[in-house]
This record gives sequence, C-alpha cells and structure tokens, in this order.
Amino acid sequence: MADRPAPSGRRASPSRLPRGRHGLTREEVAADQRARMMAALAEAMAERGYAATTVADVLRSARVSRETFYEHFDSKLDCFLQTFDAAADLLVVGMAERGALVREGPPFDRVDRAIRGYLALIGEHPNEARLFLVESWAAGPAVLERRAAVQATLADGLIAIVGLEADEDRFAARALVAAIGAMVSAALAANDTAGVHALADPAVALAARMLSLGADGDRRYARRPWTG
Repeated sequence: MADRPAPSGRRASPSRLPRGRHGLTREEVAADQRARMMAALAEAMAERGYAATTVADVLRSARVSRETFYEHFDSKLDCFLQTFDAAADLLVVGMAERGALVREGPPFDRVDRAIRGYLALIGEHPNEARLFLVESWAAGPAVLERRAAVQATLADGLIAIVGLEADEDRFAARALVAAIGAMVSAALAANDTAGVHALADPAVALAARMLSLGADGDRRYARRPWTG
C-alpha cells in the first residue's frame, strides 16, 4: 500500500495535472491523484456528511476517472479509512512538528502549549478534523476503534509531557481529550471554526483542574486516593 499523504485543510477543489508531458513519474502522478481524491472526500463529507457523499462526488471534485479511483481504493469506505488514517497522522505528527509536545517549561505551560497546538491544527484543517471527529461516527465500529486509539495516543502524549504516572492522572487525561473532542465536534458540525479557537482558554483551565496543575506549574488541588 502506498504511503499516506497528509491531507490539507479547507481549500478550493484540487487542481488536475496538466495533460501531456508534465515531467512527473508514474509514482508521482499516482501520489498526486491519491492526495486529490482524499482531499476531495474530506471536502465532500464536510459539506454532505458520510452517508450522503458518493464516489461520484469524489470523482467530480478530484477530477479523476472512476477507473483511477478504484486503482487506489476498494470502495468509499476504503477511501474514508485511508483518509481518516492520514488525518490522524496529521494531528499526531503535526503536534510534534510544531513543538506542542515538548517537555519545556512548567507543566502548566506544557499542557497549555499542547492544547492550543491541537486546536490550532483543527482550525487549520477543518475538513480533515471533521472527518476524524464527526463523520467517524457514521462510518462504523472499525473507524470508531481507530478514533479511540488515536485519542488514547494523544492522552498518553499529554501525560508524558507533564510527567505524570498515576492511574488517576491517565484517566483524567483521557477524559480531558474526550471532552475537548466532543466540544470541537460540536463546533465543526456547525461549521464554526471560530468556536474551535474559542475553546482554548476554557480547555486549558479545565486541564489545569483535571490534572491538578497551577499556573505556576505546581500540583495544587488535593487528590483523593485512586480506587479504580
């Protein structure tokens, strides 16, 4: 299977390669077609939702033939799964690339940087974020399992940068990621990108309380013994 290209954010319909000689190898042409179809799927689902989006919608937006589509994907679901995986990579790798998961500064600052970095990525790539967070619910159990695994990875990353190890902290981090994901999903479903950015301050404040972090980086709130 070819490597997954990271899809990009909201944009005009992908442009088709010029006809004739363009200097690209067969592999480069295939990669370009694949990326265009994945971006087209994310764009179509942002507009119509998973159930209403058809392969024909993807072909029309990506400007490829049905034969080309089935050279890359077995079905709409297969295209969705591969686009979903690329969107997940975009979030996880993107967080690392922008330094949102580094262990620098007080723990509060690390969490603040991670949450704001996550929300910034969502705002920059709303189509892919919506596919990952919203449309995954319509795509079946296999997709939801992948979604849960990615969210667990994000929660583990949050725990790692703060340096917490207790089971109660790990549970709090997973609950926090799920809560932020739910609020982001509501904003994306309403096409409210500004609403995604507006979550930053309250989400950071919630994280500070759930992980017992003061703005000075100290553990502030008394914790009850973990009994789970």
